[in-house]
Amino acid sequence: MSGDAVFSLPATDFSTKVPVEHLDYDFIEKCKDVKYLEKILRILRSGEEGIYPHLIKFCEGHLEKLNPKSRALRKETPVATEASFSKDEWDQIMDDLKTWAEETKKSETLLKQEPVFDLLKEKIPPVRSSNFFVPLNEKSFPKQRTNSSKHVLPRDYQEWDKFDVEEECNKVDGVLKNDPPAILNTGHPNIKRAVDASLLSQQEKFLLANREKDKGNEAFRANDYEEAVAYYSRSLSILPTVSAYNNRAQGEINLQHWHNAMRDCQQVLELEPRNKKALLRRATVHNHMGNFQMASEDLRMVLQEEPNNATAIQLLSKIERKLSDCLPEQQSKGKKILIEELEEQEEQRACPVQPSQPVGGEESSAAPAERGDMGNAQKKPHSRGDGGPHSESSNSHHGPWRGKGGASDKYKVTEESKVANGSSKRGSTVSVQGDKRSGTKGATGGGKAEESVNLDTPCGALPPHLSRLKNEGNLLFKNGQFADALEKYSQAIQGYTDSGIDSPEDLCILYSNRAACYLKDGNSQDCIQDCTRALELQPFSLKPLLRRAMAYESLERYKKAYVDYKTVLQIDISVQAAHDSVNRITRLLIEQDGPEWREKLPDIPMVPLSAQQHRREEPPSEEVLRARAEKAIRDAERRAEIHFSAFKQEGNDFVKKGQYQEALGKYTECLKLKPKECAIYTNRALCYLKLERFMEAKKDCDTALELEPGNKKAFYRRALANKGLKDYLACSSDLQEVLQQDPNVQEAEKELEEVTVLLRQSLANTSQDKPRKTVPIKEVDGDEDMTDVPASESSCTRDNINLKPSSAYEFGQSLKAACCCGDTAAGAELLASTEPQLLPQYLSNQLDGHTISFIMKALDLHLLGKNPNLVYRHLHHLHTADRFSVVLMLLEKDERRYMTQLFEHLSAVESTEFTKGDVQNLANKYI
Repeated sequence: MSGDAVFSLPATDFSTKVPVEHLDYDFIEKCKDVKYLEKILRILRSGEEGIYPHLIKFCEGHLEKLNPKSRALRKETPVATEASFSKDEWDQIMDDLKTWAEETKKSETLLKQEPVFDLLKEKIPPVRSSNFFVPLNEKSFPKQRTNSSKHVLPRDYQEWDKFDVEEECNKVDGVLKNDPPAILNTGHPNIKRAVDASLLSQQEKFLLANREKDKGNEAFRANDYEEAVAYYSRSLSILPTVSAYNNRAQGEINLQHWHNAMRDCQQVLELEPRNKKALLRRATVHNHMGNFQMASEDLRMVLQEEPNNATAIQLLSKIERKLSDCLPEQQSKGKKILIEELEEQEEQRACPVQPSQPVGGEESSAAPAERGDMGNAQKKPHSRGDGGPHSESSNSHHGPWRGKGGASDKYKVTEESKVANGSSKRGSTVSVQGDKRSGTKGATGGGKAEESVNLDTPCGALPPHLSRLKNEGNLLFKNGQFADALEKYSQAIQGYTDSGIDSPEDLCILYSNRAACYLKDGNSQDCIQDCTRALELQPFSLKPLLRRAMAYESLERYKKAYVDYKTVLQIDISVQAAHDSVNRITRLLIEQDGPEWREKLPDIPMVPLSAQQHRREEPPSEEVLRARAEKAIRDAERRAEIHFSAFKQEGNDFVKKGQYQEALGKYTECLKLKPKECAIYTNRALCYLKLERFMEAKKDCDTALELEPGNKKAFYRRALANKGLKDYLACSSDLQEVLQQDPNVQEAEKELEEVTVLLRQSLANTSQDKPRKTVPIKEVDGDEDMTDVPASESSCTRDNINLKPSSAYEFGQSLKAACCCGDTAAGAELLASTEPQLLPQYLSNQLDGHTISFIMKALDLHLLGKNPNLVYRHLHHLHTADRFSVVLMLLEKDERRYMTQLFEHLSAVESTEFTKGDVQNLANKYI
């Protein structure tokens, strides 16, 4: 049995036993089946048929050529011993081991000498699944009453007559009644959640915190979430860690303690920003609390870090559907009605308000208003859910006010366009965001080149040096460098004080901008102070009020935050972030203070009409409209990306299940979203092939190759489609392209062999089906003897060969004459006078196996010794001729031998124009 036969047979033929005849050099050399070679190698190594070291080495070398990464080639490295090292190295290793052992013994002794707890004073929690526990200083059974005497004296018969049985029984009953009853644990044990670890070293704290966390993990696996939370709390009281906070947050989620879980997630994000687990769990909490937009922002941050997170993708798709369900309800709303509930009057007043765009207000001054009891105005939310000040509404008809992000201590404010410097009074916009990335993007959308900024632009009444400081701070803030921006604003404020300028409006803007930096850095206390100073200079300024409200909320001072948010809504009712925050804080205050929560609120100031910006009906600016359009485009791209990933995953799942028709529909949906995704075209082509729709498969592969010309999958699948269409020539060309890119593709190699056979059969059938031509015979008058001379003999002279052809026809005639005569010298002269780049054009219509063989002989025998560089150039251009790949497959064995001989001689030549490696690469295209 030959190696080719083994290559063609299925693997099941060799699943039983390897014949002895196959343990041979010739068989192993011809065998191409990698799995079978691995089996032969295992037999040889086992020694079942004898030990043959040279044969084993030969088999390993042949297997390495076929598959260098084969598992059978892996060899175990022996364990290092003393003999593997030098004396100095071994002494160093032994000294290190002895030092480590001594240090371990010392640390163990110190830990034993310092007790962690006074265990005699505390009750240890019960063992799991037990229902009672006993203090350590008590035993679970009473002490046995021991008799001091060693032997019990026997009783005589008279004493037995006096023995009172009932009295003795009563004594036994009394002893049992006096025993302390066992303490039953009907519910969860009262586990202390705080551990005093002040006297412990850092190493002891670390060990003890891990021990408590492991107990919590065990309880969590047993679905005992309350006990798990208790142990996680004990671990955090000893040493706060990210993993303990994350685990406790998950336990609180399972117990549906949403606010506790939110606090733990926030603690994790403070210790480790962009922690994936914390973001995912915070998104889960937001989802259950109805904050769908905030949840979607957290999930997008997770997918940026880990795009293939299946949990995040699934949850985000659900939230996107919920947001899309909310959209029709929001769009159906008309006018908004502000319902004010006044305490002094017993009537309600409803005033319709048209939606308007929010304006900046940092430079817009408002007259001071008298404080009065305005009541506790309550407004219905504009959207479903309990979105926070960072909650971004999907219905964007309230201007660029958006919200996104997480909990209160992450509330940040970023200005779009020129908000930071306050240079636009009415056209400026505010964007409330919690995403740290917002600071690094411009107002017109991320990813675009930033416009040049003139740092010497005048700012109000500020002198030039202070204006430059303010502009530098604005630029730093816009680029996300909040600490540097804070320093610039502080220098500007100090310079303002030293210069003695009287411009409260400019000073208000500086304080407000510095407050934004404090809020970005999480310094809520200093943010409140700067906002208060700004409001003292310019009462009812919108941005200082909004930032102070966010700072109050981050500090959990909800009553003051509520007052500031309500004041913001009086100034501009279209601030969606304030609406969402009011809704959320209202629920928190109800939980905290009960039904009487309104009575415990501070007074809400009355905003004068001159400061109420939503009363002014102004059209949105071009910047606002452009920002809206770009925001809508970005949202559409995000949604399209989510749907694209979902459709692609569903299509892949259908392919794995063999449901190709369903997968076809999913891939078609993907192409509607991204029509230039090459991988989707190749995947859909696979489905078409499985459904035997070869023409559609070929079109998809053509499109994929237009998008990515070197795509190997597209070439291979187009070859299969051409095979199904019985276009064997095109199929062969595509398979050769695949093998040229990767010669190790065994599937393409098998297909090429099969297609070559089919191509030869089709060519043979075509030649048999050709009709015979009729040749007319003419009679010639005369007595002259006409001797027919074959054309080949009559033209077989050097004179009939034009050694300097000027056209493809002349070259063809000359080459044909040289071939008929077998004059390789004339053929070499003809090739020497022909430019190499013109050779494919001259041979395009008359290339066959005999012509290629003749050219190879002429180049090898006559031209190689004279001009090897010209030979290399001819070979470099010859393989680009039309039909060359087909003719190459049909060459006979002798013709291939001439070709191999030419390349062997050429590789032995030393030249400055080409190297041996260049010749080898060129030979791969011929042989």
